[in-house]
Amino acid sequence: MQTTLDLPDLLRLIDERSGAFRAAIAAAPDLDATVPSCPEWTLFDLAQHLGGGDRFWAAIVAAGPADAPPAEAVAARAALTPPREREALVAWLAASTRHLLDALSAAGAEAGCWTWWGNSQSPQTAGAVARHRVQETAVHTYDAQLAMGAPELLPQEVALDGAEEFLLSCCATTFPWPHTDAVVDYHATEGHSWRLHLDADGARAETLAEDAAAVTVAHASARGGASEIVLFYYGRLTMEDLAIDGDPKIFQQLIDWKPGA
Repeated sequence: MQTTLDLPDLLRLIDERSGAFRAAIAAAPDLDATVPSCPEWTLFDLAQHLGGGDRFWAAIVAAGPADAPPAEAVAARAALTPPREREALVAWLAASTRHLLDALSAAGAEAGCWTWWGNSQSPQTAGAVARHRVQETAVHTYDAQLAMGAPELLPQEVALDGAEEFLLSCCATTFPWPHTDAVVDYHATEGHSWRLHLDADGARAETLAEDAAAVTVAHASARGGASEIVLFYYGRLTMEDLAIDGDPKIFQQLIDWKPGA
């Protein structure tokens, strides 16, 4: 069974993926190039988004438990003006990551804070923020690399954790599933599997035993590398990029579902 990464590992992975993102920005021929996976953004916009997100979450973690993000953090993010000169932008990104890492380290994994995933299976803690920021940073690094025509798979350690983290934070909810009850499995070729139960009580995720890939009790399942599964979650890949068994309509229903909307 997979073990959830501890805070030092999460901080290391944020740092590593942030470094890879900065390398892509530093090497890009044109910061005004469109990002294919985020077509409304240029590479500069993507850098502003990721660096601004680091600073925003650093302020949230530092503020501690709350019912909403601190107003000053929201205002600061809206007023962000990163430098457009390449070297200065890369330095700003590095400083943004350092703000986040310092805030997470000072708080500790169990410290409470506001998160947007309160109605999920992920805790509202600094550790959960770190875990999700690993994925945000990794996926946006992929976006930046894609804009340069040289996307790389997410590192295995990142992808295996992300395949579970997304289900717990972004899918799990107590809002009722509006369709026929279903069970959906995701099988990574690295030997890990996860299950999502969908019914009137909402969506609940679980990690399955390592031999679960041989069990066919799900209504639909998707199989691929852990990186491919995470990139599918985030809309960077499609069902055609995975091996789908069972009713593919369920995956489209999941993609279209807006719980609470």
